[in-house]
Amino acid sequence: MVAGLAAAAGQPMPRLYVSPVRQPNAFATGRGPQHAAVCVTEGLLDLLSPRELRAVLGHELAHVHNRDILLSSVAATLAGGLTMLADLAWLLPLGPDGDDGDESSPGPLGWLAMLVLGSLAATLIQLAVSRTREFAADDEGAALTGDPLSLADALEKIHAWTRRLPLPATGDVPAAAHLMIANPLSGHGLAALFSTHPPLYQRVARLHMLSAAASPNVRKVYN
Repeated sequence: MVAGLAAAAGQPMPRLYVSPVRQPNAFATGRGPQHAAVCVTEGLLDLLSPRELRAVLGHELAHVHNRDILLSSVAATLAGGLTMLADLAWLLPLGPDGDDGDESSPGPLGWLAMLVLGSLAATLIQLAVSRTREFAADDEGAALTGDPLSLADALEKIHAWTRRLPLPATGDVPAAAHLMIANPLSGHGLAALFSTHPPLYQRVARLHMLSAAASPNVRKVYN
């Protein structure tokens, strides 16, 4: 499947891996098409039909072809830099209400606000980039396979089972969660607001719109 999709996109074949994890999920990594790898879990292979699996692989190849992993790394670096600047601001002179500083400097509450808002802004920027790239990978992966409805069905299945079998938020899992096609952690309530993935209903709705807009004369369906 991957060889055929890569050839159709005119891109090199990535390395392939299977993870012995029961949760159904998939991710791509590598700074570009020449240095890419795609990984699926055993749970994904057991859960999805061939058409749904092909649609998921198209999504992951879209990430590779668009260099989304490199872009996400740059966004994470910039977000980390903003957070560091906000942290350093706390160490600067406190101003008229502190011991040092001049009258033009903010007081302690001003520095505290900069610390909190700077870190929050960095996080929101990173999340915005991640969610935008997920939408783009859905769209372009569906265009590559010509089967947006199979990707919508796959996302619904994966979402349901990741909620039943969430991965523990330990080790490298939180750091790699944004790479996966669905959030592998259990995110509910306030945590869902800071998810690296768009809401499932938005992704599915976009894919149904793509399917409805596609002309029967040009739409390719995998059999």
